[in-house]
Amino acid sequence: MPKIESFEKYSEEYDQWFDKHPDFYAAEIETIRRLIPSAGAEGMEVGVGSGKFAVPLGIKVGVEPSEKMASIARLQGIDVHSGVAENLPFSDGRFDFVMMVTTICFVDDIVKSFREAFRVLKNDGFIIVGFVDKESELGKQYSEKKENSKFYKDATFFSVPEVLSYLNVSGFVISNVLQTLIPGEIPNTIVEGFGRGSFVVIKGIRKTE
Repeated sequence: MPKIESFEKYSEEYDQWFDKHPDFYAAEIETIRRLIPSAGAEGMEVGVGSGKFAVPLGIKVGVEPSEKMASIARLQGIDVHSGVAENLPFSDGRFDFVMMVTTICFVDDIVKSFREAFRVLKNDGFIIVGFVDKESELGKQYSEKKENSKFYKDATFFSVPEVLSYLNVSGFVISNVLQTLIPGEIPNTIVEGFGRGSFVVIKGIRKTE
């Protein structure tokens, strides 16, 4: 079952986090932006929410199980389809890229979700996965406090090696890993790899034999 109860109840409160942390939000957007085409490619966001990432990144199509969140995104021009990551309502090979940002911690089956993304991608299309690294300082804080969190009490956090493994099992070839929100650095610092940043973005290419 999709973990949407908190997002239905507190949709506006969820969005306020981005308003209260504009530097962190901008760093996350910029990290993703570096890995997607500037124009001419059709992307789709799984777990589009209220459109906080899709809108600034120019993504026009999304999937969202929370109707409250979807209604906010639709007001901003996103074509939002009701659905879940494990069963995407699209035909095979439709999109140039699929994006999942802070979504994998809420899915029921991460491998099935990645395989569905693989299915709806064109050959040589790609997936973008942005998430808080379970092994990072922020990830550890989220894990420790999740029982008292409106939004993360039912979340499952992942480490970068775990996500890389699940992407490989699902058929993706990893091409890039970027990290940001690095303790001790200014918020807009973005570097390759993982192990220092709390927010990690992975790009995987859909390759077939």
